Amino acid sequence: MVIFDSVKKEKVPFVPIRDREVRMYVCGPTVYDDAHLGHARSAIAFDLLRRTLMALGYHVTFARNFTDIDDKIIKKSLETGQPIEAITKKYTERYLNDMHALGVLDADISPRATTSLNAIVEMVEKIIENGCAYQSEDGTVWFDTSKDAEYCSLSHRCSDEEEAQARIEHEEGKRHPRDFALWKACKENDVCYDSPFGRGRPGWHIECSAMIDSYLAYKDEEYAIDIHGGGADLFFPHHENEAAQTRCATHQKLAKYWMHNGFVNINGEKMSKSLGNSFFVKDALRSYDGEILRFYLLSTHYRANFNFNEEDLLASKKRLDKLYRLKKRLYGSRVGEVDSAFKKEMLDALSDDLNISRALASVDEMVAKANESLDANPKDKTFKQTVAANIEWIDGVLGIGGKDAYRYFQLGMSEEEIARINERIEARNAAKKERDFETADAIRAELAQMGIQLMDTPQGTVWEKSE
Repeated sequence: MVIFDSVKKEKVPFVPIRDREVRMYVCGPTVYDDAHLGHARSAIAFDLLRRTLMALGYHVTFARNFTDIDDKIIKKSLETGQPIEAITKKYTERYLNDMHALGVLDADISPRATTSLNAIVEMVEKIIENGCAYQSEDGTVWFDTSKDAEYCSLSHRCSDEEEAQARIEHEEGKRHPRDFALWKACKENDVCYDSPFGRGRPGWHIECSAMIDSYLAYKDEEYAIDIHGGGADLFFPHHENEAAQTRCATHQKLAKYWMHNGFVNINGEKMSKSLGNSFFVKDALRSYDGEILRFYLLSTHYRANFNFNEEDLLASKKRLDKLYRLKKRLYGSRVGEVDSAFKKEMLDALSDDLNISRALASVDEMVAKANESLDANPKDKTFKQTVAANIEWIDGVLGIGGKDAYRYFQLGMSEEEIARINERIEARNAAKKERDFETADAIRAELAQMGIQLMDTPQGTVWEKSE
């Protein structure tokens, strides 16, 4: 497998620190509001990476954090009068529900800042002991970037950012413009915790370094973990600062590989709350099923910027429809063995830095050839079992194709509509049982007028709404 390393700015062979084992950490959300499409894009990108590594036979340990101590959370608490714990609990649960709807696997480890305070304090203490931090008069502990000779070795952006940072109002007690807070001294209306350096709370960057060291890191290797991921906006300064903290605290390099996903644009404009176009996942899910959204967000390479627009989403859905129409033809078939050539073709594509275009082209070709073969020989049970296995395997790697084929074509209908149709089907079945075929035929005709197509199978009557 080869992946694009953000530090080297090129594709490199992926060689894990330990044979057949991969430890991954991806920066999660700050839980003060609902998840937006940027969160979804990142989560799906690294979910695909995780699934691909698992399909290649690696044992993957995947961690994603939740930032539940933050200025934005405190501000929301003051504005709404809600306790911070209630706010973070609500939005953590909503984030997870949204990700489940998008087919994103749960993390193996989901640390939170509030449950990692001991690890955070211990790491700050190590950084102080190693001479890479200082404390200002107000009690804030600052990371001294001048003491880290490798600072900016990740992003190489310090020279580009220095002038901009110099224009930022100089924070009292900070020695250098690039220095950042490890521990923020307690202020009015703040959330504060006890520590050896006084009451306060963690800075944003320290929590990820401390969580990785506490929950995930190899302690006796050059690198703490194999892969660190996140959105491209986190590369500098967040990931740069994480790496610096780890170097100074543990003398390890934080990650062997750094990977970043591209931005989300909405109708050509970069998604930003300041622009008023931050599209929440919950809003998208009101109009489109999570699998349809996942397939759409998955269809563009993870490093490219993604332009979200409804026209492209509907075109993407038609592509997914073809997979489900094939699956519908296999209704009732047992699952056999995956076609090895198809599996290899898919994995070869995904092993090329998650080349999703090639992978989906393989899916399209498999669907087309399968339909041709079924047209020629519709009773070939062995072939049907192989195709069913192919679709099941696609679901495992791409997270698509897992729904019941007929239920998929009922998406967008209300529960009331579905219940009413199922009641009419039950009435038809009862009429058939009584050999009242006239009533049964009348119900079929009634449903056909509503655009409902029925198919009687050995497993029962299934249906879909025609487009």
